[in-house]
Amino acid sequence: MFPTTRMRRLREHPVVRDMVAETRITLDGLIAPLFVVEGITAKEEIRSMPGQYRHTVPSLVDECKRLWDLGIKSMIIFGVPAHKDPLGSQGYAANGITQQAMTAIKKGVPGMLVIGDVCLCEYTSHGHCGIIEGERLLNDPTLDLLSRAALSQVEAGADMIAPSDMMDGRVGAIRETLDESGFSHIPIMSYAAKYSSAYYGPFRDAADSAPTFGDRRAYQMDPGALRQALREVELDIEEGADIVMVKPALAYLDVIRAVHEHFPLPVAAYNVSGEYSMVKAAVANGWIDEKRIVLETLTSMKRAGADIVLTYFAGDVARWLAE
Repeated sequence: MFPTTRMRRLREHPVVRDMVAETRITLDGLIAPLFVVEGITAKEEIRSMPGQYRHTVPSLVDECKRLWDLGIKSMIIFGVPAHKDPLGSQGYAANGITQQAMTAIKKGVPGMLVIGDVCLCEYTSHGHCGIIEGERLLNDPTLDLLSRAALSQVEAGADMIAPSDMMDGRVGAIRETLDESGFSHIPIMSYAAKYSSAYYGPFRDAADSAPTFGDRRAYQMDPGALRQALREVELDIEEGADIVMVKPALAYLDVIRAVHEHFPLPVAAYNVSGEYSMVKAAVANGWIDEKRIVLETLTSMKRAGADIVLTYFAGDVARWLAE
């Protein structure tokens, strides 16, 4: 007891503080989300996400080179086609914008881990994540399109597939398609517990993917559900997921912790667009210290149990840690 025990002894010297740190942010645990858009001639800053861009294929490759030089070795790509239709056909087109970008990245930055987000909302004219009948999304017919999208991305150079649609059975369908096509070595990082969240607003601005009617609460999870999240994760693991993800991260740290404690697989957390944009807005107003609050926030995700964090701050964090 005090005065013999003094907890501040481990805090006085900065080297000792680092030496005994229980949770660390490492660059090999960060994934940078990036956008590529068909039909633009130069990269465009995203209005609601300062410092993030809608890229052309050449500017996307340049950004991957910049991130690689900073020490960020993984990225996940979101493609926005010039043409959209009810079936999201550009999502699984061999020469779609996403597939073109993947091939270009693997050529320009061969070591970069390219992760393909597999969903249809960026590619459909109605903005929902699958086939629509009336105003209802059809689960089982959508699985074939998702599997085709996953296969087309792997054939274009994707090193990992990340299905984000929240259709029942999609991990199993994609795993079967990849295995039958000779890609049994490709891992699946499943958006296993993806919540219907207001934190996605800026992303939908960037990816032009807001639904034209209704919302996604019929297939994405209700924010109040925790036990359901564990069941979703369990099912995805049974279907062949290699990594499971919780999205969003900041308001769902309890879910990250529960998944970490219940399952032996690596856990990813998505530090989503709304979380990013709120920080940027507060920084612009001079209310917070960007570096400190970002590192503190990412540390909280790691402390909760995330092995991997997808974050738009990846490049910034790499610079800060290098300092």
